[in-house]
Amino acid sequence: FFFAMPEAPAVLPGSNDHEKLQELSKLNYKQQAVWFLNGFWEQHQDQAETLWKYVHTCQKLDIEFHEDGCGLDEVNAHRFLEEYNETLTVRELRSKLRSTGALSESDRPKLVPLTHFLLFKYNTDWHKLVNASQGDNSAEIKKAQEMLEKVQAAFRESESRHNEAKTTAAAAAKSEAAAVEKENEAREQEAPFKAAQEEVEAALAEVHAQEAEYQGKIDDCKKRSETGGVVSRNKAKNELAQLEAEDPLPLSRAKITLSAAQKRAEKTRAPFEAATKAAEAARASATADREAADAAKRQAEAALSDARARLQEAEDYLEEIKSQPGCAAGALWWIDRELHEQKKYLPTSR
Repeated sequence: FFFAMPEAPAVLPGSNDHEKLQELSKLNYKQQAVWFLNGFWEQHQDQAETLWKYVHTCQKLDIEFHEDGCGLDEVNAHRFLEEYNETLTVRELRSKLRSTGALSESDRPKLVPLTHFLLFKYNTDWHKLVNASQGDNSAEIKKAQEMLEKVQAAFRESESRHNEAKTTAAAAAKSEAAAVEKENEAREQEAPFKAAQEEVEAALAEVHAQEAEYQGKIDDCKKRSETGGVVSRNKAKNELAQLEAEDPLPLSRAKITLSAAQKRAEKTRAPFEAATKAAEAARASATADREAADAAKRQAEAALSDARARLQEAEDYLEEIKSQPGCAAGALWWIDRELHEQKKYLPTSR
C-alpha cells in the first residue's frame, strides 16, 4: 500500500535560493519528485514514470526511513546510481552541483537528496526549480489527496476483510471435515449398537414365546387338576407343582440369552451415544463456522464494493480538475499514478 503524502509548502521557505534548495532537499522523496514535475511538467512530463521509479528505489534503499526519507547515504546513493546505469560517482555529482552554485564549497551534506540527482540528470536550473510554481489549485490537490487516502484506507479494509474471509472459510472447511469425520465415527459405532439391539429384541421375543408356552402348560395343568377323575386330577396337580417349582429349561435358556444380549447392548450403547453427541456437537460447530464464513464473505464483498466506488470517485474527480487552468500537473499525475497502482491490488469478487 502507499502512504499519504504530507502536505508540502506551496512556496519554499528561505531568504535566498540556496536556503530554499536546502529546504526542498528536506522534503521526502515523493515530495521532491512532485515538486520537480510541477515545476517542469512541460519539459519533462514524459519522464514522470521514470521519476516514479526513482522515488520507489530511494524508498527501498533507505532502510531507516523508507517513505519518510529525503536522502541516501553515499553507499546507497552509489547503489541507486548503479541501479540506473549512471557512471558518475557521488563526488562527481556534487562537483557538478558546486560548479552551478547549487552547493557551495563549504557544503558537506551527509546525504544525497533525490533533488540533487534530478538537477544533474536533467541539467536543470536550480534557481528555477526552487522557485517553480506549484500550481494555484492547492485546495483541489488537497481534496484529491484526501480522496486518495480514503481509497487507500478502503483498500486496506477490503484486504483485511478478504483475509478474514479466507481465514473463516478455511476454519469452516476444517470444521466441516471434522463434522464429517465425527459423523462417520458415529455411523461406525451405530452398527454394533444396532446389531446388539436387534439381538436383544430377538432374545426378548424368544423369552416371550417361551413364557407364553410355559403359561399355556400351567393353565392346562390347572384346568386338568380341577376336572376329571381323582387320578387324573392328582397327576395334573403334580405336573403343575413341578412346573411352578422352576422355569423349564427352554425358558431359562431364553432368559440367559436375553440377559447376555442386554449386557452386550449396554456395552455398545455408551460408545454409540458418545460418538453421536460428538457428531452433533461437531455438526453444530461446523454450521456456526459456515455461517461466520458466509458473513465474512458478505463483509468482504461490501468492503470491495466500497473500495471500487471510492476509486471511481477519485478517478472522476481527477479527470474533472485536470482540465482546470493553473493545475499542479505533477501532483495530479502522481495521485493518478497511485490510483492506477492501487488497482493492481484490487481483490476480485469472492
